[in-house]
Amino acid sequence: QGAQIIVFPEDGIHGFNFTRSSIYPYLDFVPHSHSGKWNPCREPYLFNDTEVVQRLSCMALRNRIFLVANLGSKQPCERADPRCPSDGRYQFNTNVALGADGTLLATYRKHNLYFEHAFDTPAEPDHAFFDTPFAGKFGIFTCFDILFFEPAVNLIRQYNLKQIVYPTAWMNQLPLLSAVEFQQAFATAFNVNVLAANIHHPTLGMTGSGIYTPVKSFIYHNMESYGGKLIVAEIPVISTDYKTNLDSNERFRENLHDSCRTFTSTSLDNEVCFKEQEETPGRVSEKGKEQPPPSFYAEMMYDNFTFVPVWGEKGELQVCANTLCCYLNYGRAVLTDELYALGVFDGLHTVHGTYYVQACALVKCGGLSFSTCGQEVTDATALIDFQLWGNMSTPYIFPLLLTSGITLDFADHMGWKNNHYFLSKNRTSSGLLTAALYGRWYEKD
Repeated sequence: QGAQIIVFPEDGIHGFNFTRSSIYPYLDFVPHSHSGKWNPCREPYLFNDTEVVQRLSCMALRNRIFLVANLGSKQPCERADPRCPSDGRYQFNTNVALGADGTLLATYRKHNLYFEHAFDTPAEPDHAFFDTPFAGKFGIFTCFDILFFEPAVNLIRQYNLKQIVYPTAWMNQLPLLSAVEFQQAFATAFNVNVLAANIHHPTLGMTGSGIYTPVKSFIYHNMESYGGKLIVAEIPVISTDYKTNLDSNERFRENLHDSCRTFTSTSLDNEVCFKEQEETPGRVSEKGKEQPPPSFYAEMMYDNFTFVPVWGEKGELQVCANTLCCYLNYGRAVLTDELYALGVFDGLHTVHGTYYVQACALVKCGGLSFSTCGQEVTDATALIDFQLWGNMSTPYIFPLLLTSGITLDFADHMGWKNNHYFLSKNRTSSGLLTAALYGRWYEKD
């Protein structure tokens, strides 16, 4: 089909559920270098135990295609090394990048392991990337890495990367961490192209791959069928002199008292351009008499969110937790028999990984009672116009917009203004599941 690069999923070659010893027969020796000097297909004799890398190298060479794949690798270590495991070897979850001539261009050893007892964490995070004639440099990381500063964020910022290859075996977790939802948000937040290959295993909740640009995506998410799918797309190369959303985020943050006139969006000026010293909108109606809806607590993504219900055809809401306040202006032409809620969480997430989250989320609840808010929901009919914003304390905001059937939509406007990050949409393409600002405050991990 004329593709120039192909990316395979994490764990696709060796599978799951290994112990340290049971995976050992499947591990290759992969020299950890970025020299681009070794061609495994042409020089198989240079190292022992390289059958998998040889096969991959020959596939790349035969088809004249750049190839990125994930495998298990091993590396002997000295007893003198205090980190050396008792069996005398390191075992890594490894990505390899091979050039169209079969040369090994880069290796990446996964840094943020997700309950992978067969593997070790490398002493230092790898900052791995490789060069291509068709799109410049591609950065590499794996699965759970996408949620952390090292190596994903640091790699992109340090080397000004605009294209990312991303093997993953991601268990979907709605409403905020479905694979396609977060992959798209990452591409948007960093203004990069992401080639994300997720393993297709519906019984484990693993599905959702895509080729993402900051403004368009080509995805496959299918929980019904066991057939995977090859996604092929042609996308524009993002040039390295293009500023990321984060650069502009930080410019905004340094210049918080910028006048509203500098802001590009027109439809939002009245709502979002409030000065710091003014009371933030969304508190009460002009009459000042209406009772705000009741706040309540519910568990979402294993975190205790504070919610307020989203009632009626239109309104303005506010909900706060710790230092974070979230605001919502909303309207809908048709009232459906569905409960929505606006939730806030500002704290350390501690289940299946420890990381600090600041989140403002408009979500569809599982049923009509408050206790169902935060449940996993896949279908919705309500079309809601909204502006969502929050006084986030971190520049790293991932804008999530997920619609019925696990499909993606794109915001009309988003960005910083007066120390608040906002997201607005005038009509989603289908029923709204999630609209959220998912902030990662890396320093507080």
